Parts: sequence; structure tokens; C-alpha cells
Amino acid sequence: MDRRLFIINPVAGGGKAKKLLPVIDKYMVKTGKIYDIVLTSRPKEATIISKQAIEKGYTTIVAVGGDGTINEVAIGILESGKGTLGIIPRGTGNDLARTLNIPFDPIEAMDIIIKGNKKQIDIGFVNNNPFLNIASIGLDSEVVKNTEKIKIRIRSRIAYVFGVLSTLFNFKDKRVQLEIDDVSMDKNIFLIAVGNGKYYGGGLKILPMAIAEDGYFHVCVINKASKIKLLFLFPSIFKGKHIKFRKDVEIFKAKKIKIVTEEKTYLNIDGEIYDNEKETLFKVGDKRLTVFC
Repeated sequence: MDRRLFIINPVAGGGKAKKLLPVIDKYMVKTGKIYDIVLTSRPKEATIISKQAIEKGYTTIVAVGGDGTINEVAIGILESGKGTLGIIPRGTGNDLARTLNIPFDPIEAMDIIIKGNKKQIDIGFVNNNPFLNIASIGLDSEVVKNTEKIKIRIRSRIAYVFGVLSTLFNFKDKRVQLEIDDVSMDKNIFLIAVGNGKYYGGGLKILPMAIAEDGYFHVCVINKASKIKLLFLFPSIFKGKHIKFRKDVEIFKAKKIKIVTEEKTYLNIDGEIYDNEKETLFKVGDKRLTVFC
């Protein structure tokens, strides 16, 4: 029997996710399908709820929120070894939904869950932490860190632009040893992004060639350049046009990536920021995740 559990992160999207509760209720009652709705109360709780739900016989777990909520639900499904992920995007970024062509309209997103096709997507691991979309080190991770502070005062996408500008003027390039499928190179970089998805940062098309189910990571390396040049390069990322700056931007495709830095960095995993040690290892997982998309 197909049973669906909707897990809502009530703070996602500045509270927009919580407002979908009556919308989901009304829609699901009309379908006649078996479902339940639960709200999370703390970080990482969605993983626990997902695992418990699958043990109780739920077959589809729907994440209602942003990329962080989706990541938590996915981990619960993966650790259970069964279950299908549904997504109703209601966060700030919603970048995985963009890659999987999941509509932002909640009714259309639910239509996909009820009627849509399933796809098996790759799972990435960075230092043994699973991720679905993109993980990165460098300028962008510090942008996210600074944007979190700005969002206390500005609750819109313009906060990210301010985060970029404030970080850019203070950021120093990183000296790294980069190993891509056993090919080593030394570089001075501003950013390295590794992922299955195309978008991050709320619509920045950082990995335009990425395919979520091709069994490979796509890698974008932005090398050291003048900050004036980066100011011109940054807007081009919104449409994935930054790859035309071939001297400054390099694109790779690989199954394993290792990054060794001379100093500690921040690590951005699906929009969540973590302190990172000097060595970072990315691997494509052996298992895949089934998603409605």
C-alpha cells in the first residue's frame, strides 16, 4: 500500500513552507490517497522522522522546504535502504528542484508526486557526508556565511548580492592541491564547486553541464583573477555563461576529487556551511536515490 508522509520545515522560506499545510491537506483529500503531515521542530529532525516513517510502512517521504530539508529527508531514505523522495520546493534557494525540473507551484509539484515519473539520481559524498546537489569550498562558502548575517536585516535575494560584494572585497585566494581522478595539479583558486546539480545559491548556474543521474561529478574551478574581473564574471554565472572565461574558469568531469588546502576552510554542502579541515575528499556513491521529478 502506497503511503505518503509530508515533512514540513516550518521555518523554510521565511515561514512559507508552513503555510502550505492546508494546501497539501485539501489536495490530498481530493486524491483519496493515504497521507500524513508532520512539522519539524529542530535541525536534523527530518532525517529521524523519515527513518521512523519508512519503518512504519510509508513508501514516499515528501520534503516540504528548501535544499537543507531535502538533504535531511534524503539521508533518512538512504539510511533506511528504501523509499522514494518527493519534493515541494519552499526554501530560499530551491536549487535541486531547478535541476530536476520540479515546479515551484505546490499544486504542480504535488501532481508530479501523485502522477509523475521516478528518476534515480546520484548521491555525492564529501568527507563521508552525503549530498544531492553541490558541495564547494572557497569564495561561495564564505559568501553563504556572510549572507546569513545579512539576512538578519534583509530577508530577500538581494541579501545574497550584498553577501557576494562584502565577501569579494575581503576574500583572499586559496592555494590548493587538486586531484581529479588521480591527476594532480597545484592551483591558486577562488572557488571549487563539485556536484550533481546545475544550480546553487538560489539560481546560480554554476555547473551548467551537470546531469544528476550520469554517475559523475561535474567540477567548476574558478582560478585566481583580479577582483574587478570577478565582478564581471559573477553575473554570468546566473545563466551558466561563466564557462566562456576559459582562462579563469575550468570545468572537469570525474568520480573522485581531492582538495588539499594550506589552511582551514569552510565547506558548503547543499547550502549548509561547515568548518572544514585541510583535506576534502569527494566521491560518487554506489547507491542512488529514487525521486519523483
